[in-house]
Amino acid sequence: MNNSNETHQLKRRFFLVTVLLGAAAFYILIRYFALMINPPGPDFLAPPKAEAERGSILDRYGRTLALQTRMGNVRVWRPNIENLDALALQLSPLLEIPAAEIKRAIENSSGDFLYLKKQVDLPVVQQIQSLCSQGKLNGISIENVFGRIYPEKNLAAQIIGFTGSDNTGLAGIEYSFDAELVPKDGKNGNQIVLTIDTNVQYILEDIAGRSMEQNKAEAVMLLAMDPRTGDILGSASLPNFDPNNINASNETSRMDRPAIWAYEPGSTFKVFSIAALLDAHAIAPDTVFVCNGSYTRGNQKPIKCMGIHGPVNAENIIVFSCNAGAAYASEYMRPAAFARTLEEFGFGGKTGAGVPGETAGIFRPASQWSERSRPTIAMGQEISVSALQMLQAATAVANDGILVPPRIVSRIVSDDGKIVREYRAAQSRRILSEETARNMRAYMEAGTEDLGIGRFARVKDIALGVKTGTAQVYDSTTGTYSETNYIASCLALLPAEAPSLILYMVLVRPMGSYYFGSRTAAPAIRETAEALIDYLGIPRGRNPQISHPGELTIPIDEPLTIGNTIPDFTGRSKRSLIPLLLRDDLKLQIRGEGWVVRQNPSPGTPFQRGMTIILELE
Repeated sequence: MNNSNETHQLKRRFFLVTVLLGAAAFYILIRYFALMINPPGPDFLAPPKAEAERGSILDRYGRTLALQTRMGNVRVWRPNIENLDALALQLSPLLEIPAAEIKRAIENSSGDFLYLKKQVDLPVVQQIQSLCSQGKLNGISIENVFGRIYPEKNLAAQIIGFTGSDNTGLAGIEYSFDAELVPKDGKNGNQIVLTIDTNVQYILEDIAGRSMEQNKAEAVMLLAMDPRTGDILGSASLPNFDPNNINASNETSRMDRPAIWAYEPGSTFKVFSIAALLDAHAIAPDTVFVCNGSYTRGNQKPIKCMGIHGPVNAENIIVFSCNAGAAYASEYMRPAAFARTLEEFGFGGKTGAGVPGETAGIFRPASQWSERSRPTIAMGQEISVSALQMLQAATAVANDGILVPPRIVSRIVSDDGKIVREYRAAQSRRILSEETARNMRAYMEAGTEDLGIGRFARVKDIALGVKTGTAQVYDSTTGTYSETNYIASCLALLPAEAPSLILYMVLVRPMGSYYFGSRTAAPAIRETAEALIDYLGIPRGRNPQISHPGELTIPIDEPLTIGNTIPDFTGRSKRSLIPLLLRDDLKLQIRGEGWVVRQNPSPGTPFQRGMTIILELE
């Protein structure tokens, strides 16, 4: 009986499953014939309703670095096509696809519906829609979708990142702040405001590009930071890529080197090793070491120096970049204490600047050090760092002993302009005494004098604190340091007496006339400093700061006209600019409130119809 009941139940289940599958197949068949008899009408061909947009990414002054835009997917409904050859010929120049390839794709499609091309730019979409409305492209329709546009193209590309075809962040800020940028509950996503200044970024990338070419380097990093706030004003990393054309890039060009690449810093690191020894009172400013051209201990392989410097103190070690002096000085501090002090600078840990994939570098605990580790680390080898870590460490020297973690994201702002939250990295903290920090700045400033290793970075009328470095690249396959591959670098604090700007440059494997940081990175730092001192208004001899009693006379605006050239808008009120907004022969972008303090293009630039004029108000 039991076997009979089980057999009966199995038959009933089989029957029910068969009926359900048959009903589903019948429904699909009916829908297919319905579409054949009555092809998709206007409702199917019409674009979907607008959806909420992914938030923009902006620079510190509100310039757009990434924004959402309307794009279109080109769809085909084969039954409606009247003349395939003519359709393919019309679409070919618009979609930049050979007519034969379009025809083949449509003919070989397994179904009547297919996508011919996705994420087509809006101007092309509008041309196709115009032809469709004229009845010239029967069988073609546009599906409205969102796309991502990066108006500054390669500028800060590794920081900004990019999105995938589904509008999801895949790299950079687009990835790490994807949850904030994505629309929620039908509302547009939040905007991410960076600390980056687009103008500073452009200057850095321009100088880095020329330096990379002149020195035949494999890659270049050039960064600018305000040590008082931790704001990264610019971070150039070359080679780079255009996120608008991600398929033309490769992994190397997409790498955000300043954040994710760990390398041995070389002699630039002496700023921090000597500071650590001074602050712990392991050595004093007047402690003397003797350099006879190398550091030797027992049967260890000697550590070579750049020359024979004779008696040297802490200042001389920085000014002449004396390897032997740094190595001998390191012996005055126990390994564990030396390691702990260097860790206070942030080496061996992530900075939390706000970028994805940040490296912590490589800094082994003192328990794993060999007898050679301490002197080697003191001169910047046997430790790997990131450029962001070097900037962070430099803030302690710049800020009289207060370390300020870097940040690339300033704040998160809602679509209607309200601040959702300020972005903060880790807390600032004191790691050095004021005396030690000021001594180190004085030593670095002395390094720009005629006999100093940093003299090629010297800038007229302003004091810079400079330290250069030249690190041999470690070859893991041989277990030795290369005699041909180097990493050249230069660190600068300015003005040296009270720094408001840190500059740091790294050239990877320079193969030009020189490979020393003093002859490759230092000149580029000088050029960068010259440009940014003027742009940022840092006081110096030929660019003095003028004091006034606090009273300001605002001139009455005269009628505004634009002739053959762009006028000087400086001092103009926002109200006086309204007539320009009504003109159809130019595009005006007004940023800020108050009166015009900066403009682009500059006064005297020939006026061209359709040009964009950017005015910054304060």
